[in-house]
Amino acid sequence: MVSGPSRRDVRARRLPTAVKIVIAGGFGVGKTTMVGTVSETRPLRTEELLTDESVGIDDISGVERKQTTTVAMDFGRITMRNEYVLYLFGTPGQERFWFMWDEVSLGALGAVVLADTRRLSDCFPSVDYFERRGTPFIVAVNCFEGAQRYDLTEIQMALNLGPKVPVMLCDARSLGSCKEVLIDLVLHAMKTRGLNEEPEPQNA
Repeated sequence: MVSGPSRRDVRARRLPTAVKIVIAGGFGVGKTTMVGTVSETRPLRTEELLTDESVGIDDISGVERKQTTTVAMDFGRITMRNEYVLYLFGTPGQERFWFMWDEVSLGALGAVVLADTRRLSDCFPSVDYFERRGTPFIVAVNCFEGAQRYDLTEIQMALNLGPKVPVMLCDARSLGSCKEVLIDLVLHAMKTRGLNEEPEPQNA
């Protein structure tokens, strides 16, 4: 008599796969906004008010209205097709908090580098960091109101990215746009790492 799968086997197959994703980029680029937009749970934030003591330390040109800053990380979670749970870790943007990056990025499948065309050079440290670590990443250009629009090829050249690094537009305030970015990243990271099993984006 051939027995069916055990209760333990069935339960194990139903457990979603946990995937760690890093959201990186310069100061004020929208990392906290993206994590908060897409997270299905209340996001964990480590924001503090900007004070006069940061004058001369933090460059806020182009984001003068920003009043808070992430000092450790942002954290959120989103489930895809009940098979994948993406744990999102947003890195702090200012140089004085870069020492947190190694801890935040440890064990990540891949990373989203958010870019702002008003301060495009601010994402260079993130690009360099993930290139050195060999972490698959994509660049998502957050479309701020009033920011100059560039062709994606121009952005790829300006950041000196390899031809296999995807570049896309996004709106960190839009759930649909953020999901599209995350799906593209997961597919890119799995392909880069040679993983065969891929989530189906149409049902995410």
